[in-house]
Amino acid sequence: MRSTRRPPVSPAAVGLREVLYEFRRVGRYLRVVAIDPVTGTEVIMMGDPKAGTTELKRLAMRKLAYVIDKRRREAAGGAGGVDKLA
Repeated sequence: MRSTRRPPVSPAAVGLREVLYEFRRVGRYLRVVAIDPVTGTEVIMMGDPKAGTTELKRLAMRKLAYVIDKRRREAAGGAGGVDKLA
């Protein structure tokens, strides 16, 4: 059976130039909020503080790029990739 998963979307592919981060300790986990100030898109993820802020930032930025790409594809009628809607 073939996988229908898409390859990871790079932040550069969706035009992410700046990302704002907020870190908040919630029990044994770290809550990370990543915001694209241009589109106002916001994602939230939870991570292990032992992973380090650099790794958590990378994962949050990747999730943000995925959400932006997904919204653009949906707005373009579900077809195509990142360059269908600028």
